[in-house]
Amino acid sequence: MASLQTLSKSFPGWVFFCCCCCLPLLLTSSLPLKGASTAHHACKLRKINFQQPYIRNRTYTLAKTVHASDKDTDNRLIGQQLFVNIKENNRCYLMKRVVEFVVKDVLLTEVKYQYPYVEEVAQFLASLTSELSSCKFSGQKEHIEKNLEQMKKKMEQLGENGKTKAIGELDLLFDYMENACTDVPKKGGNKKKN
Repeated sequence: MASLQTLSKSFPGWVFFCCCCCLPLLLTSSLPLKGASTAHHACKLRKINFQQPYIRNRTYTLAKTVHASDKDTDNRLIGQQLFVNIKENNRCYLMKRVVEFVVKDVLLTEVKYQYPYVEEVAQFLASLTSELSSCKFSGQKEHIEKNLEQMKKKMEQLGENGKTKAIGELDLLFDYMENACTDVPKKGGNKKKN
């Protein structure tokens, strides 16, 4: 109590208290700024998530290793076809759903014992979807569901090779998730908006 009374009597003490305690709390607060859209911020990831060399290397190494055994070069699960009729502001939500599916129905199945780094990559991807737990779609959901179902159906049609293909495309999934869910500059300035 005595130290509080001393602090209250000295102006520099208050400045120190505010700068060291209050200011950092305000700067790191997760509350949205006045007038800011919470839906927009809920569908964004920090760029730093994707800049970790360790997990990027693990993801790309796993994809490359498995891709070598994928003999089907005609089909692709992860690609631009996922974004057909999907508005820009719903792409992160779509990628969240794709990642949830790949983690649950591909990576956390028996394949986790067949390839190196599967569990690490699955854990990383699951942490991203957890960060996006408040990310919701805006507008109509039908195109998102249709595109997801087409991807799942294609994977099912490929049988066991469907899981192989999904793992072999984890590098694409990583890149599409980064592009859809972070504020990275879009490549090729003349991208068509849907």
